[in-house]
Amino acid sequence: MSQPAPPPNQPQQQPHDAQPGGGNPFAGQQPAQPGGGTPFAGQQPAQPGVPTGNPFAGQQPAQPGQFGGVPFTPAAPARNNVALGLLAAVVAALVAAGIYGGIIGATKHEIGYAAVGVGFLVGLAAGKVGGRNPVLPVLSAVLALVSVYFGQLLGVAMINKSDSVPLSEVFLDHFSELNSLWKADIDPIAFLFFALAAFAAFSGAKKAAG
Repeated sequence: MSQPAPPPNQPQQQPHDAQPGGGNPFAGQQPAQPGGGTPFAGQQPAQPGVPTGNPFAGQQPAQPGQFGGVPFTPAAPARNNVALGLLAAVVAALVAAGIYGGIIGATKHEIGYAAVGVGFLVGLAAGKVGGRNPVLPVLSAVLALVSVYFGQLLGVAMINKSDSVPLSEVFLDHFSELNSLWKADIDPIAFLFFALAAFAAFSGAKKAAG
């Protein structure tokens, strides 16, 4: 007898070993992704400046002058040099005396207001160079008096000297006679200008040092 033919359109069963995965229930699944099971897997690290819960994240360090608008600068040290101030005052006194004496010798008159300028010049030099030392205004006043005195002596010498006698010889060899001539020509108002010269030197030294 012949074998009966299988029913049409019936798929033929494959052997159990031929199934994909061969009986492994996990066969065919994709491999686990990196960080599998971790809720933060695959996230990018926080970038600088991105809010991460830190209120100071991404802030730049404070620049100089950021708080207040003016950069902090240390105060300059105060000038306080008596020796240099005194030297500057002496040089200014000699120069001022020469100018003052030259004015008197040229005009043949004592110009009292010029004595105030002499004092101010001495004080200005002392204060600018020496600084705020309280001794300098006092020394400037004394030097201003000396400068005015020698300036007037120089003027008297220029007026009364002989052409054959050098001016230096008048001061060195005939100083007593020169001083006598100065006393004879001086008037009471001249002492007022002496006082004004000393005051100008004192105040000039204070202003220049400030």
